[in-house]
Parts: sequence; C-alpha cells; structure tokens
Amino acid sequence: MTVEMMRTSNFIKKGPCPACRKDGEDSSGDNLAIYDDGHGFCFKCGHVTSSDFSEIDDLVQNMGPSHKSTRKLEMLGTPGPITDRNISQRIVEKFGVTLESNKHHYPYFDRDSKNVVGTKVRSCETKDFHTTGTMDNTMLFGQQLWSSGGKFVTITEGELDAMAVSEMFDGKYPVVSIKRGAAAASKDIKENLEWLETFNKVVLCFDNDAAGKKASQEAVRLFSPGKARVVTLPMKDAGDMLKAGKVQQFVKAWWDADDYKPAGVVSLSDESCWDAFVTRGKAEIIPFPSSFGMLNKMMNGGMGAGEVTVIGALTSVGKTTFVTNLLYGMYKETNRKIGAVFLESSIGETTENVVGVVGGTNIKVIPEEEREYDKYRPYYDELQESDRIHLDDHAGSSDIDDLFSRMRYLIKGMDCEVIILDPLQAAVQSNENGMIDEFMDRCLKIAKETNAAIIIVSHLRKPSVKDPHDVNEYDMKGSGSINQIAFNTILLSRDKMSDDEYARNCTKVQLVKCRRTGRTGHAGWLYYETDTSRMVAGVSPDVKVVEDEEF
Repeated sequence: MTVEMMRTSNFIKKGPCPACRKDGEDSSGDNLAIYDDGHGFCFKCGHVTSSDFSEIDDLVQNMGPSHKSTRKLEMLGTPGPITDRNISQRIVEKFGVTLESNKHHYPYFDRDSKNVVGTKVRSCETKDFHTTGTMDNTMLFGQQLWSSGGKFVTITEGELDAMAVSEMFDGKYPVVSIKRGAAAASKDIKENLEWLETFNKVVLCFDNDAAGKKASQEAVRLFSPGKARVVTLPMKDAGDMLKAGKVQQFVKAWWDADDYKPAGVVSLSDESCWDAFVTRGKAEIIPFPSSFGMLNKMMNGGMGAGEVTVIGALTSVGKTTFVTNLLYGMYKETNRKIGAVFLESSIGETTENVVGVVGGTNIKVIPEEEREYDKYRPYYDELQESDRIHLDDHAGSSDIDDLFSRMRYLIKGMDCEVIILDPLQAAVQSNENGMIDEFMDRCLKIAKETNAAIIIVSHLRKPSVKDPHDVNEYDMKGSGSINQIAFNTILLSRDKMSDDEYARNCTKVQLVKCRRTGRTGHAGWLYYETDTSRMVAGVSPDVKVVEDEEF
C-alpha cells in the first residue's frame, strides 16, 4: 500500500443527489448517503461526490459544524485469508485488500499515479459499504495489477467476486470489478473503456439475478462488436461458486460464455431456428366459411392463430353483414368460441342479426307486428346451448383501455379464440395517426400474447365515382399502420346503386395482403340473400348477366 493511514468516514444522513438533480430527476429524494468527510454515494445512479464538500456543501452546512470536525484517522488493517469465502491470503495480498475489526478494505487506485486514493469498506456483519477518500477518477478494482492488452479480462460485479474468480484461475488471468454496483456498471466501464478495449475479449461475469442481467445487457453495448462475452452462472455469483467448491463448473461456464448478441438475435446454427420453422408450419389455422370464395385456398387454410386480419370496405357496403356471416360460418363449421365486439350495434341489434342468420331469416326487414318470436326462439336456444358466441355489451363506452380489458376478458375469461371488432373507427374516435398506430399496436400485442385471431373491420376513405370496385389498401381511413400491422388484409366492394338486383347484392372479395403465404388477388364473389340474410358463394355480375341472357 502506498499510504498506511487513510481518512475514514462516518455516515451522517441522506440527502438529494446533485447528479440526479442535474439530469432532471426528482431532487426531493434521499438517494445520496452523506459522510462526515464530505463525500457522498448515490444508491440510485451510483454518483460519487467529491470529498471537498463542493457538490453538497449546502447540505453539510445544515448539519452543524460538528460533522466537519469529527474526521478520524484509522489504520487499515493487515492482509489475511478470507476463510468463509475460500479466498487465500495470496490472493488477498495480490489485490492489496486488508482486514481489520470485522471489516474488509478494498483499495482503489488513481489511474494516473497508481496510488491508493480511496477505499470501499465492507462490514462483514451487516454487509454494508462505505467509502473513504475519493472514488473519483479511479481505476476498476484490481486494474492496477494488469498490463493493458492480452487475450482476456474478466469483469465482475463486486470485489469479493473478482478475488473469487482470480482464486479459481490461480491468480494468473486479469480480473477486475466495477466499483459502484450493477446500477452504475456502464458508468464504471465507460470511465475505463480505453483500457478494457485493449483486450481481445472482455468477459462479463455479473450476478445471476435481474439487476446483474440488466447490467450485462447494457454494458456489452459499450464494446466493439464481437469483443464482449457474457457468462451465465448456475449459481448467484462467482463468490458463491467458489464457496461451494464448484470450481470446475465455474471454469466451464466461463469458457462457455457466448459472444454478445442483442436480445432477439439468433443464428441459423441455433436449433431453435429450425424448431420455430417447424412450429410455423404447424401453426393453428382458423378457416373462413367455405362459401367465402378462394380465401382459404389463398391463405393456406385461413387465418393463423395470433394474426390480425383487417377487413376494409366503404360505408354501407355490408361490412357488418360480412362479419356476421363470418361469425355464423365459423360457428357452423368449427368448434371455435368467438367474441363479437360490434361497436355500432346494441346487444339487441347484434342478437337480432346473429339469430336471423342462424335461422335463415332476415328478421330486420320484418315489421315488428309481423315478427314471430316463438319461431325465432329455437335458434336462440341453439346458440345459447352451444355457448360459443359471446357478445361485448359496450353500452356506448368509448374508453380504449376499457375496450382492451373487455377483449382480454373475452379471450382469457371466456376462452374465445377469435375476436371480431367492428369497426375500428368507432373504437378510435380520432383520425390522428398516433392514436390509430397505438391502437393497432395494442391489437397486435394482445393477439401475439394470447394467440387469438383478431379481425378488425375498417372504413375506407373515399369511393370511386366511376368504379365502385376500385378500392385498395391505401384507402384505409386513418393511419397507414392499419394495413402495415395487419397480417392479412381483405377488401370488400359492392355496386350498391346498380339497377341490377343481383349486382346490387353481390360483393367482390379481394385479398390484398397475406403475410404468411404472400398470395394476393381476386378471391371470389359473395351473394347476399335478402330473405335469409346469408352470404353465399356467387359469381361475377357480368357472368350472371351473360347466363341470364343465354337462358
């Protein structure tokens, strides 16, 4: 040691951190521990104030003069083995650590003079730390022992872990420790980055807990590509492994450390890529009704679970009729439970539409006095007994958070595998791109999280004066994210003002986006039967005219 005696400090009180205040954080906190030698340590950001009271003079002045006059000198103790940690005296002496009065003194060296300018003092009983001298402009713990350059350097989260790693490597290889804990790991590394970059590989061996993992992910980004590796330990830290005698397991974990990759980046050499490919090929598919043209063929069977499908059409073309028939087809041809969120319809109106299409009766065109409710009741009883269609009673609510809460309940609480939301513009009562973007993003996230297929009905902006079938995905009313986020986009169009009865009730179906298959194009025609309220497979009105003329 270059100094035999150093000032020791006693804790006074807590106060606001000047660094947090400078960064715009709430200055009313008490994150800064203030000691009687004038320095302080922030347990939030890791900032260490200088020891001349310059940064916290206003705080210390309010404590009274006695705090400035109680600084003491204290011997730092002598080296010795740390037996409860299986760390030998040789390693303790190597790192310049001293032991006294049930305390450990860890020296920190100035990077220029290589003299001890500060220490961290650890209480063996309470596990608490305090510092002496200054920790500003110091090297990492143990850095003074190693020349720059070489094959490897290991960085740990604490001084004891650094000595434990060195013990397990017989003191031969460079090992250092950050000085201010996981929260300030990046700051400590930045201050010594030039020296660390001289090594071929930097191995991060932080604690195997949430804070350590987070610190590792943040720290590795500071290094040149391919330089950093992260050790995954089978126990909490290197110290615990040495204490448990698991030296071979630690050495194996150290050599098995992988080159850093950002979260979510994998290589084709990883078997998980093949597994994901095979899983994709076996993804659960939810078919459209068989009458819905060529959609199932073009989409390899229908919609995938966890996909967002957008159905776009102009006003009063028949979007709600289409999705009601979609609901009916899934009810008759699959075992799926379906949640219906029809925001422009009351529960009574939605029930009328669903019961009508199930019973093959267009109830809404029948005057009230002519309706035969006893005739309709068996169809309702059939739906009730199946317990597979669940409606959202929104009661006019326009709160988006409440809407997503109800959608989540339909999926999680009622086991619905398909959610139909009609229309998007009634859910997001604003044309601001940001609000629609956020809404679509939330739909995508809930679909991926729950693996439910979500069908969203959207208005289109403007009709073509010349051709009612001239529609495209870029006409979605609102943000471009509607089509961008969708896995599948289906457009509907109808010549609702045609003089020909068949053409007036015939809907053209186009698949303009299918992320899973890439197939797009004309997907067929649907004919709306006004008596049954059902949509059945149709043909082009032009073909129908020719057939009628030939007949």
